Amino acid sequence: MKIISATYEIMFIPDMSDLLQRIELAGRTCYKSEDRITDQSAREFVKRIMSSGHLSVIEHIFLTIKFIIDRGVSHELVRHRLASYSQESTRYANYSKNKFGNEITVIRPCFWEDTSPEYIEWKKSMEISEKVYLKLINMGARPEQARSVLPNSLKTEVVMTCNLREMRHVLALRCSNAAHPQIREVMRPLLKDLHNRIPVIFDDIYQTIFGN
Repeated sequence: MKIISATYEIMFIPDMSDLLQRIELAGRTCYKSEDRITDQSAREFVKRIMSSGHLSVIEHIFLTIKFIIDRGVSHELVRHRLASYSQESTRYANYSKNKFGNEITVIRPCFWEDTSPEYIEWKKSMEISEKVYLKLINMGARPEQARSVLPNSLKTEVVMTCNLREMRHVLALRCSNAAHPQIREVMRPLLKDLHNRIPVIFDDIYQTIFGN
């Protein structure tokens, strides 16, 4: 059995050299003020768009993120419906095969220390699930049948594509203190990453979550 930490990978992000310009061009179409576009006007225009709540304009920009999380967290992620998802399938992934290392991979629970009694019990439970899963496969069960014993902690990969407005919605909800700690574990680093990469768009959410 392999134990890993949850993480994410930005698979696609638009070229930052023209991202704000694309948003500005779309937004100025509404006001027919394209004649006011200059080499330096995009940032301030987008700031005004954001502060006015005219967020439909940022829907023109899409991101694709791969999340490596546990299946429990994935159920929360895919509830955000204004997005497209492709997820690793336990019906067709046979973890007894060589390409999976003949083992299951589980996500380390971030809320327990590795030496804590809770973590030790969790690890025992994961090992039992793996043992029974592999035994069922060896008995002739199909992966879609054997998966019945797989735990919520099982690693899954989810590719998510959404526009900037939906990503703001996801991050605002899933970075808050009220969110589950295992979804905060990936969403807060993602917020920092996107805030660093994309000007203006995530400033207010970043300020709310991190305060600086």
